[in-house]
Amino acid sequence: MQRQDDVSPISTTDFSRVVEVWEASVRATHDFLSEADIQFFKPLVLNGLSQIAQLDCVRDHQGEVIGFMGVVENKIEMLFVDPSWRGQGIGRQLVQHAIEILGVTKVDVNEQNEQAVGFYLRMGFEIDGRSQFDSMGKPFPLLHLQLKT
Repeated sequence: MQRQDDVSPISTTDFSRVVEVWEASVRATHDFLSEADIQFFKPLVLNGLSQIAQLDCVRDHQGEVIGFMGVVENKIEMLFVDPSWRGQGIGRQLVQHAIEILGVTKVDVNEQNEQAVGFYLRMGFEIDGRSQFDSMGKPFPLLHLQLKT
């Protein structure tokens, strides 16, 4: 399995694959979500993709999306990597692109997703606040992270 080394835009023809990556990643890392939660969020993710200003991805050599992120203004709104590609620098590559090229300085992360919290802290973010509920009002606490200056 090889990947391409550049970050490229996502097109609408990639949306079904992006949702596949999202679901596989969530199942691998979000053990605090129930099956009902995943099924609740899945169509919202698909429908929400067209609302994200900047959607970028890393692809394998066959052109398949293997990791992606969505950025709105200066904030990473979503970042997911296919579980079979985790640990190979794809998340790091996407975040570095977001910071260096897109000017990202913020990200929210589920407090219960300890792997993601640790990842963003290693990437230079620090905890700047906390919300008891996610943006849908569900009881999944969020940590608000800010890039260290």
